[in-house]
Amino acid sequence: MKNKQKNELAVCGFAAVKKLEKNHPEKITRLYFTEEVAPKFGGLCKKLAKNHGIYNKKPAEDLEKLSGTVHHQGVVAMIQAPEIQPLDSDITDSWIENHENAILLDRIGNANNFGAIVRSAAFFGIKNIIIPLDEAQTSITTSSYRVAEGGMEYVNIYSVNSSARLLEALSGKMIKIGTDLNATKKVSDLPAIAKGEKPILIILGNEEHGISDIIRKNCDELVIIPWAGMNEGVAESVIDSLNVAQASSIIFYEMMKK
Repeated sequence: MKNKQKNELAVCGFAAVKKLEKNHPEKITRLYFTEEVAPKFGGLCKKLAKNHGIYNKKPAEDLEKLSGTVHHQGVVAMIQAPEIQPLDSDITDSWIENHENAILLDRIGNANNFGAIVRSAAFFGIKNIIIPLDEAQTSITTSSYRVAEGGMEYVNIYSVNSSARLLEALSGKMIKIGTDLNATKKVSDLPAIAKGEKPILIILGNEEHGISDIIRKNCDELVIIPWAGMNEGVAESVIDSLNVAQASSIIFYEMMKK
């Protein structure tokens, strides 16, 4: 939940606030917690006191109002609302030079899915995530921060005006791999596709429509996660598709094998 007057974002959830404390305690301007979790944040309170920050015990109902959710887990930290950095060629050139992989989200449109993807990316060491400017729901929110379970502190989030133009600009520089239900190659083929020669850009679409046509046309390869019975000729899964966050974990795991 954002406080537009103060340009603040509420970060809630035990793991999210603990990782924030570990990596960027200087970002926290105010901290509120219930009496039950107070002993877990004594060190952070000392840091805030040293830097003239505010901290206070609050009943759970007040934390719900501050964060806009009942899932605050007894703690809410207020930070300045993060600004998403526009992606430019200097940044992508550094990825190519340092062989860093990246993720492009195409019409994900759900804060919880976004947070879960961030969590998986951080777990597998993928630190670059790109979101289109026009996808307001796919952004850094209280919900995505909480679901990421501290992962926001380990990734860089960038924005682009046009995903299609980005893919065109990266032609021949990164291997652009999209997920598609009509793909002939399986996600287990990722190590062979990548060959370790260039960094990978994985494009994830939403569960209902997948990646958009213009994005699909700009991919170097398309891959699919096989369903039960696919190898035996079963035409389709009993479930239309995996949740995109679940799918991302499988894809990132296969990427590691390269």
